Amino acid sequence: MFENTSFGMTTGILKRGMDVAMLRRDVIANNIANADVPNFKRSTVNFESSLRQALESEAQRPVLQMERTDPKHFSNWQPMDWRSVEPRRVLDYLTTTKNNGNNVDPEQEMMDSLTNQLEYTLMVQADSYEFNQVNSVLR
Repeated sequence: MFENTSFGMTTGILKRGMDVAMLRRDVIANNIANADVPNFKRSTVNFESSLRQALESEAQRPVLQMERTDPKHFSNWQPMDWRSVEPRRVLDYLTTTKNNGNNVDPEQEMMDSLTNQLEYTLMVQADSYEFNQVNSVLR
């Protein structure tokens, strides 16, 4: 019902962001749990940069858009749908911070966990604000 509106897009992005924050929490917890395992390599979650590229691609329509005369022709502009962007787990295999080959820094992981929790809380508050706006209009 609200898919093609600003409200629908905002709540959709916030929902995706909260889902990614939950995935990031699990990845950080796995990193912390394996902080003393020899040769364990930490993982991170990459999502925000891909989402930003998808949102910017919708606004970057070329000045000259070519006409497709055949369905087999390529288009010179194809916007990315922000709903199709998926989070990626990235393995950091290049660094080593300990003598046993492990690259997990527990202090950094705890800071990442705190930052992730604050971002999640902010997204929940923003989502609540959006629904409160709709609720006030309906009254």
